[in-house]
Amino acid sequence: MTPPRHPSPQPEIGDAEIAEVVDTLRSGWITTGPKARRFEADFGAFLGDPALQAIAVNSATAGLHLALEGLGIGPGDEVITTTHTFTATAEVVRYLGADVRLVDIDPATLCIDLAQVQAAIGPRSKAVIPVHYGGLAVDMTALLAIARAHGLAVVEDAAHALPSTHGGRLVGTFDSDASVFSFYANKTMTTGEGGMLVTRDARLAERARVMRLHGISRDAFDRFTAKVPSWAYEIVAPGFKYNLTDIAAALGLHQLQRVRAFQQRRAEIAARYDAGFAGLPIVLPPRPAAGELHAWHLYAIRLADEAGIARDRFIEALFERGIGCSVHYIPLHLHPYWRERYGLRPEQFPHSQHAYERLVSLPIYTRMGDADVDRVLDAVRAVLRA
Repeated sequence: MTPPRHPSPQPEIGDAEIAEVVDTLRSGWITTGPKARRFEADFGAFLGDPALQAIAVNSATAGLHLALEGLGIGPGDEVITTTHTFTATAEVVRYLGADVRLVDIDPATLCIDLAQVQAAIGPRSKAVIPVHYGGLAVDMTALLAIARAHGLAVVEDAAHALPSTHGGRLVGTFDSDASVFSFYANKTMTTGEGGMLVTRDARLAERARVMRLHGISRDAFDRFTAKVPSWAYEIVAPGFKYNLTDIAAALGLHQLQRVRAFQQRRAEIAARYDAGFAGLPIVLPPRPAAGELHAWHLYAIRLADEAGIARDRFIEALFERGIGCSVHYIPLHLHPYWRERYGLRPEQFPHSQHAYERLVSLPIYTRMGDADVDRVLDAVRAVLRA
């Protein structure tokens, strides 16, 4: 199989997923219903903590929004997060009228710099959103200690982090207020579009369930499957339209069963890359501590200063050889909205800026065979040795 010229990986959808989707279509119930509930239950069981509640939503963006809304974030509040992320992490704060405080990354991990978090805390700070970049878990032990010492809520952007671990614990099982996973088409498992909000806070879970479907007091599935007339409902809040369909959940039921195998294959690809790039002017992606799991959603290299080729030209040269790449991410401080709203300058974020100018995300997805990986290796070596 030839790696695609575009940077989007090809999802691995098997016969079981297809059969489950067909069963859903034939069942007559295709929106949020029994399979979405099964998916929520299975996801909680996968994380292995019976105290956790899982709420299926139509995107990780929706899950982040619901988590912050349920925690009462609003005008006058400030939420700390990293500049080195996709805009969804920060935009949900603005949905609620609160402000974002962006901080730099640790150059060793490309995750949020905990010293910068500590320095950014002020009188308006109400929450922090760590991002588990590329599938490498943030040091949640240290981050939670900082947050609790200052009374900050913690909502983990775990879009890249299934099944990542820190301290032997899966992301999603720490003592944060909520964790939010993504099942977008290019993630470590997929429902096409979708996400999962996970929390131990029963009040937050109930609020998220109400707000994900227009603020209706009763689940539509309960009303339409009741054994007695059950048409009445109440609108208790101005909610959103964030529910996950049973068609999407049908995919998730089987993708979740395969997620550990997916991680193992991604880790194998990452290891082949690491070995194949030895001696090249490349900074390899940071590795987790011994015994920890990296989800390997991304394999993001950084060109060393002695590479002798600019990042953009490097990407073009790989494209000419049939290899599609991307950049994760163009930091928020470089985008017009965030730059202009908060008067941001690159020099405020030297580590993110330095990384961005050298970052290249190489193809990594489970349908890549060893021959596909070798094609990427050969192309990178050819470009850097030209």
